[in-house]
Amino acid sequence: MEQDAVIQMINHALSDKKAEDIVTLHVGAVSPVCDYFIIASGSNRNQIQALCDNVEEAMAKSGISLKNREGDANGGWILLDYYDIIIHIFTEEMRHFYDLERTWRDAGIIKR
Repeated sequence: MEQDAVIQMINHALSDKKAEDIVTLHVGAVSPVCDYFIIASGSNRNQIQALCDNVEEAMAKSGISLKNREGDANGGWILLDYYDIIIHIFTEEMRHFYDLERTWRDAGIIKR
């Protein structure tokens, strides 16, 4: 599956569970770690877990393997590493604390 289709699928999985402020950053030109960051917020820890579960389910159904998972809903932040695409799911408080959009401001915003 091509990256654009995967990004669309991830964004749909996040939107389906009412994620807030979904942003896709093209970080490949400024980082060797991956090509894209997808950042989203949830209103509480239960929603963050539901967002994570929905993305993992959609990716698994498409045959895309998870490389690594960091954090948990109780900490207010979950990272899902799918090799070329890394998904960050935050509470609003943790999103403001980490402020990835500012940290990676040299990356191109694909979708906001």
